[in-house]
Amino acid sequence: MKKLLGIILGSFTIGAIYLSYNYITFDSKQLDFRKIENNSSYDEAVVHLSEAIQIQTISYDDHIDTTEFYKFIDFVKDVYPHTFQKTSHQLLGGLSMLFTWQGSDPSLKPIILMSHYDVVPVPEGNLPKWKQPPFEGKIVDGFIWGRGAIDDKVGVIGILEAIEGMIKNGYQPKRTIYLSFGHDEEVMGNNGAKQIAHFLKQKGVKAEFVLDEGGYLTDGLVPGMEKQVALIGTTEKGFVTLELSTEIEGGHASMPKKETAVDVIAKALVAVHDNPFPSHISKPLNDFIEHVGPEMPFALKTVFANSNLLEPVLMAVYEKGPSSNALVRTTVAPTIVEAGVKNNVLPTQARAVLNIRILPGETVESVTSAIKNTLNDDRIKIQILERSNPPAVSNPKHPAYKMLDQSIREVFGEVVVSPYIMIAASDSRYFTGISENVLRFCPFTLNKENIKSFHGINEKIGVEEFKNSIQFYERVIKNAEEL
Repeated sequence: MKKLLGIILGSFTIGAIYLSYNYITFDSKQLDFRKIENNSSYDEAVVHLSEAIQIQTISYDDHIDTTEFYKFIDFVKDVYPHTFQKTSHQLLGGLSMLFTWQGSDPSLKPIILMSHYDVVPVPEGNLPKWKQPPFEGKIVDGFIWGRGAIDDKVGVIGILEAIEGMIKNGYQPKRTIYLSFGHDEEVMGNNGAKQIAHFLKQKGVKAEFVLDEGGYLTDGLVPGMEKQVALIGTTEKGFVTLELSTEIEGGHASMPKKETAVDVIAKALVAVHDNPFPSHISKPLNDFIEHVGPEMPFALKTVFANSNLLEPVLMAVYEKGPSSNALVRTTVAPTIVEAGVKNNVLPTQARAVLNIRILPGETVESVTSAIKNTLNDDRIKIQILERSNPPAVSNPKHPAYKMLDQSIREVFGEVVVSPYIMIAASDSRYFTGISENVLRFCPFTLNKENIKSFHGINEKIGVEEFKNSIQFYERVIKNAEEL
């Protein structure tokens, strides 16, 4: 008995030493840069974003009003004359804008700043819920209201304001700067950013880095963190849209068969729900752990420092919320279910559509195969409607990432900066063949309130936050010169 007790105590001691050692050596990866005060007013820029929101560049699934898109292009020409004078510019894919600001040193790799100016529709039934009209760009209570305020006319206008101001002040970049503004990001970007990326690739462009939307300055969104955390997307989840369909003999509803087409699809959805993809620590999540973990309170820092040993504990924490759960597993969401045309007729056909967001390390093929195995029903036909594998993961140790880290701190001050996995899809995925450093960051704050306004109700951005975004893009352009 004493021997057993000794073994237990010895094992406990060794375990405690191991955990303590990992905690002590879990060093901070935060850089030391100070906030740079900016005396620029940017008051006209606020009006320009308001005006941009008023132009209804809406991407519907099956059509767009090209008049509004051309109106936006004309607006950009009118408001940013110096940018048009100093850059070459062209339309690709019909309505997407590509600007080239030629650098003075052709030996340096160019950089690419991206955004998109299309927005999602506002359902008519939601209009009464908006505190301010979605397409009037009203400036009320210190906010600029309307569709596109944070997704993503703030990016387009923020970049253009920075460029216009720098040109006015006589700035000449060493590196060539490309500006890519897509017109169809909300509907896959096939005619916009994809065409721009193809054009640049055909020209042989190899960029030092690409910066698109995606990461954010977060407040209260990272479990366990009291400080604000600036999340830089070093990759994003892939996606596949699967249609599940079945066809079974129907009949009169008064004589239901043992199993109908509806039953088959319903059971399939239950099977998918009850068999989620496993949660685990992927490569980009491990990068997140290494950057955020050392800044955590004692208990969570201990877990993060020993994530290889305490992975189940860490997964339990992150599986609690929808946004954090999406960081640790491939997710499946049924979005469409269809069957039947009359209440007394058994439908012969039924279908469901699954929206699957794929964690880096998995593929469209592996995920589709897993769903097929889960269903294990030959009566169900599986068809891929849309697909995109997860893009490569950018290296947070690369100077381009560190430059972006520096730029964030120079504008927002003492925040925690960390790489992370963007859980949605962006136009940047088309640019991985142009640069190994594809980064994603939007220079404004997301919290538990305004995160709901993405594609939702009462989208708005603070006036001061928008002004900070302009300063941020100025810092990125200037700091990129030193890479």
